[in-house]
Amino acid sequence: MVGPLRIYFRRACISLFVVFLSVGLAWTKPKKTSVEPSQSLVAIGDVHGDLDDFVAILQHIGLIDKQDHWTGGKTTLVQVGDILDRGPKPRQVMDLLMALESEAGRAGGRVVSLLGNHEMMNIMGDLRYVTPVNFASFADSDSEKRQKSAYEEYAKWRNKHPELVAELPQPMELTEAEWMARHPLGYVEQREAFSPKGEYGKWLRGHYALAEIGGEIFLHGGIHPDLARMKVDALNSRIRDEIKQFDTTKQYLQDEGVILPFFNMQEIMNAAQAEVIAERKSRVPASPERQARILDLLKYGEWLSVKPDGPLWFRGYDQWSDSEGAAQIDKILAAYKVAHIVVGHTVQGSGRIRPRFGNKVFLIDTGMLSSYYPGGRASALEICGDAEFTARYMDQQAVLIDDAASSAKTGSGATAGVKDATGISEKPDALPAVGGICPATAPPPQ
Repeated sequence: MVGPLRIYFRRACISLFVVFLSVGLAWTKPKKTSVEPSQSLVAIGDVHGDLDDFVAILQHIGLIDKQDHWTGGKTTLVQVGDILDRGPKPRQVMDLLMALESEAGRAGGRVVSLLGNHEMMNIMGDLRYVTPVNFASFADSDSEKRQKSAYEEYAKWRNKHPELVAELPQPMELTEAEWMARHPLGYVEQREAFSPKGEYGKWLRGHYALAEIGGEIFLHGGIHPDLARMKVDALNSRIRDEIKQFDTTKQYLQDEGVILPFFNMQEIMNAAQAEVIAERKSRVPASPERQARILDLLKYGEWLSVKPDGPLWFRGYDQWSDSEGAAQIDKILAAYKVAHIVVGHTVQGSGRIRPRFGNKVFLIDTGMLSSYYPGGRASALEICGDAEFTARYMDQQAVLIDDAASSAKTGSGATAGVKDATGISEKPDALPAVGGICPATAPPPQ
């Protein structure tokens, strides 16, 4: 019996080894990094701090509940940038999106937040559109002390750099009252929050400018025809590299004492220009590295992230005539092998989502912040499958492309199949909505 037992034992060991090997291979197998597009996708345009209307449209189409928690199931929500500035609650909008990113992921859905030109402006300290209310939302009980301390640091900086101050292209504040007026309570905290290590700065730097999902490309401004030679990944990498270059150069200039951590973009550029002039007049040879870094920063207007025809700023899709844009759009779509492009950035005066160029481009900035944009309204573009595009508003919905009807003739911005708030359709072929979410991915009733 010893022989048969030995053979049996050997076979058992081999079997166990095979099992363990299989388990090990399963654990070490690389995870799939690409994510297949869901059958339900919702795109929302510029928010500009309008938390109330943003929440209202998300609830209306069934993506969040009355407690602002994710109920969209496996739906993908794309927000195409400009959640900041102008409106009263940009910080709360960011907090909501940060929470929804996590909640949607746990439910099998996704929240894709893209960079707009206003996100880029805040990252770089271009604060022209940040309101006193926006700054105040970052203030706390210690803000007066921080503001006073920042002014004292600024005063020391001025006294320490008389040659630089003498060459400033634009005189900076001379009195404490002037400085305080331009740097209100919450200003210092806002700059810290948007820094590379700040809560919102770190979050924003983790976002891309463009997203390709299925057969669509989403971004804030648009892809200029001259940039169509660059792939989506290359465009995203270029913009991220420019942000890193800005952060690195700013930190270097802080370490060199040329600027202070809380300087805004105007102050940074002002000091950098003055430094170049002062160094040229100085008898002491300037550091080649320092000079090169400053000169590179002063060319930031040529960066893709801030150029008027860059992906975050381009307005051609709105401004082109139908005949001018049709050929250009076909070339861009062919270059990326996609069917549609969805953009925000340019407010549509009609307050409605505007399809253009044979339903190949969708302009979805409808001026959600109606207190700033008269006639504006909250809206969402709902995409079901490959060819069902519906514009959703608080009081009605409009079918823009119906897979059964192939395509509505909307080159001039007209829509088809309008429904009022009761769901009664003006046309029999208008698509019904299921809680604002495509039937294939709608969550079960709760």
